[in-house]
Amino acid sequence: MEYFVHPTACVEAGARIGAGTRIWHFCHVMSEAVIGRNCNIGQNVFVDNGAVVGDNCKLQNNVSVYRHVTLEDGVFCGPSMVFTNVFNPRAEIKKMDQARPTLIRQGASLGANCVIVCGLIVGRCAFVGAGAVVTRHVPDHALVFGNPARQRGWVCTCGEKLDAALRCQVCGQQYAPGAEGLGGVHSTVGPNIAKDR
Repeated sequence: MEYFVHPTACVEAGARIGAGTRIWHFCHVMSEAVIGRNCNIGQNVFVDNGAVVGDNCKLQNNVSVYRHVTLEDGVFCGPSMVFTNVFNPRAEIKKMDQARPTLIRQGASLGANCVIVCGLIVGRCAFVGAGAVVTRHVPDHALVFGNPARQRGWVCTCGEKLDAALRCQVCGQQYAPGAEGLGGVHSTVGPNIAKDR
């Protein structure tokens, strides 16, 4: 087997799992789930039919990735963060045909205990703070937190907050503003770890 599954985990036949992925204690991966290469799936994680997890993702303990949720490559899901899938659920009324797709773009980080309301896009390399309730789309590289989440700044590809001049004081990257969040690297002062957007 090219990936690791802890003996207490349940991975149903048919699930597609990439090489190098590790699935830990008490996880449940449904038969039509897709998980990419080199992922770390922490304790008590649920991955539903129709959910897609890209390569190099890290899902911390107690995360449920429901149907119609797509995580692109390199997404971080903090402990006990929550995805929803129906906007106005009722226990006695079937509404799964109203499930709204959610897209988390490459390199985004979702902090512990945050909530991502269904039907939204969280942009590339965005950073959602712990405990935030995200009720609107999040631009690329945006830093959002609070309830409801509001943008409080910009973050570098390396995860550090940018200064007022859109420069990362840690790795030296300089960004330029764009229509949808930050544009590409404006100059390459310091290590070139941010890719053109």
